[in-house]
Amino acid sequence: MWKPRAPGGRERPLVLGHRGASALEVENTEAAFRRARADGADGVELDVLLCGTGEVLVFHDDDLTRLAGRPERITATPFEVLRSVALTRGGRIPTLEEALEACGPELLVNVELKIASGAERDIGRLVDRVAAIVERTGAGPRVLVSSFNPWAVARWMRRLPAVHAGLLFEADSALPLRRAWAAPLLRPFGLHPERVLVSPDRVARWHRRGYFVAVWTVDDAAELRSLRDMGVDAVISNDPGRALAALQP
Repeated sequence: MWKPRAPGGRERPLVLGHRGASALEVENTEAAFRRARADGADGVELDVLLCGTGEVLVFHDDDLTRLAGRPERITATPFEVLRSVALTRGGRIPTLEEALEACGPELLVNVELKIASGAERDIGRLVDRVAAIVERTGAGPRVLVSSFNPWAVARWMRRLPAVHAGLLFEADSALPLRRAWAAPLLRPFGLHPERVLVSPDRVARWHRRGYFVAVWTVDDAAELRSLRDMGVDAVISNDPGRALAALQP
């Protein structure tokens, strides 16, 4: 389950498939989640957002341009239309329930709340609907919910405090977000930094403050081993099978 590595321990970090095994299958599809599971991943990371009729879909982008060659925005398009869309490289857009089923009963699932540009008013609705699915499916013990948006993390922690939350941050953000300024106020279970923001001193400091540290997105074998040696708790990789092989003693 979700737990920090023991200080000085020899075990490897958890390996999570980024949008499933997205180096090998179309990202955020049932096939990508099943492939991550087959390749031995400890869990997967996936993205969720609301479609035009309010269903929770597993999809990263605001629109269909990159993955389906179509212009429609997810938040403005009805579920029945999105359900019929064939992605360019194969597969279809799953619901969160379908993704959880594809992951099976054992995989950890990091659910990232995607707040589409201009849809900040929908944070509460997205949180409530994801929480309802997690409760209905009984997936709570293996779910961690994360977001770049501190308000979404705060809303999640109020709505379903028994299910872990993580704050994402990246180098391209404005300074307060890049430094995870909201963490001391929110006190989430986890911090999820981009790889370029990670150093041994920072990992040690985050651990002293009690955070679970999950680093994204890392595919290089040497970098994976470096993060292991820093003591990070989880790594998020596009090819979890290769990441696991790189982390073997």
